[in-house]
Amino acid sequence: NAMGPEKAWNNRTAIYLGAAAGAEFIADIFLCPLEACRIRSVSDASYAPSFPGVAARLLKEEGFVRGFYSGFGPILFKQIPYTMAKFAVQGLVSEKMYLQMGKKPTEMSGAANMGVSLSSGVVAGVTAAIISHPADTLLSKMNKAGAGGTGSIPVRMMNVTKEMGVVNLCTSGLGARCVMIGTLTALQFGIFDSVMRLLGAEKFHFHPPGH
Repeated sequence: NAMGPEKAWNNRTAIYLGAAAGAEFIADIFLCPLEACRIRSVSDASYAPSFPGVAARLLKEEGFVRGFYSGFGPILFKQIPYTMAKFAVQGLVSEKMYLQMGKKPTEMSGAANMGVSLSSGVVAGVTAAIISHPADTLLSKMNKAGAGGTGSIPVRMMNVTKEMGVVNLCTSGLGARCVMIGTLTALQFGIFDSVMRLLGAEKFHFHPPGH
């Protein structure tokens, strides 16, 4: 509303990207400690008998910053591009699909809108998975005990990258992740749109001024 319809339409990609990046940064502040505990418990099943136990031991042995936020850099590199790509690509792909059909979402049936949500979600999910995969691999390595040796977080990240090699960092497990994230993202947008319809709410869609 502040920009007006024409500027909002012309800058819709920047709006998608900026909104997604800002929201994800805030979310990652809360997500990082949980991810650190999850990865530690998965990589070392004997580390602690419960999730709170993992958190308590991490805090005691490694301190707040190193224990909970060693992976903050990698998680930002992973989650922010992932979320930006997911929402921007889904928005643009669904927009192109509606334009190709020559119809607005309100002029289509629930099943047709669901098809658009699922199809655009798959494309968005696969794109986001490819973009964020190197950082996802790096995050998993960084939260393991002793990963990258000693030093600051950037130094340890560089050490892990050198140990793995850039090609392995970018491709190891990528196919499986594309299938997983593509499916999950399609379901996320499909469920979101279904709930919106059940509540009688309308999802915002960018559209050319005057349409």
